[in-house]
Amino acid sequence: MRILLIEDESELAAWLARGLARHGGFMVDWADDAELAERRLAVEEFDAIILDLGLPGMDGHEFLRRLRGRDDRCPVLVLTARDSLSERIGTLHEGADDFMHKPFAIGELEARLNALIRRSRGREHPRWTLGDLVLDIGSQRFLHEDQALNLSPREYAALKVLMQKAGEPVTKQQILERISPDDTTINLEAIEVLVHRLRKKLTGTDVQIVTLRGMGYCLEPAHDAPG
Repeated sequence: MRILLIEDESELAAWLARGLARHGGFMVDWADDAELAERRLAVEEFDAIILDLGLPGMDGHEFLRRLRGRDDRCPVLVLTARDSLSERIGTLHEGADDFMHKPFAIGELEARLNALIRRSRGREHPRWTLGDLVLDIGSQRFLHEDQALNLSPREYAALKVLMQKAGEPVTKQQILERISPDDTTINLEAIEVLVHRLRKKLTGTDVQIVTLRGMGYCLEPAHDAPG
């Protein structure tokens, strides 16, 4: 799931991106001001937005009012250092779906994001599908013909990012950052071994991992593979 993080503190943004990738498998895109975020939202789609209210220039309140004013219904979780009752009520009236007071635990943030995205999609346990391969977000399992694939945590994280960007190239570095953002014991060469294991475990499905020279890997339906 893809998140747009709007936060002007670079260290906090980097910590959030690493934590959400590690704990929830999220892909986090960062914008350090509201104007940049608006430009990205005009051309890109996100599953949810994390919004800091204390932004330079256009603040979070104005961004939220403008977002809802153009009927953009992307779920918004607000981060704030101000936790008064009037602040909470005002933020909700402006269009926020949830908010968290700083400081916060990354585990709670991940859980709240998942809940927001589930509600916005109108179902309790969203599923992504490609061919006969299914990713059940609720149980965090890959299924083939209703049987769970036996994947290690790193294999699951790697296959999840490939599934999220199905049909598009994913670099080794992107996979590395997803499976182990803070672990220096695994390197880019290890990604090749990981992908090799995944290809074996996808045998019998109608999807495959294709190597795109100089670009990375792509998960796609087997019948769409070149030659």
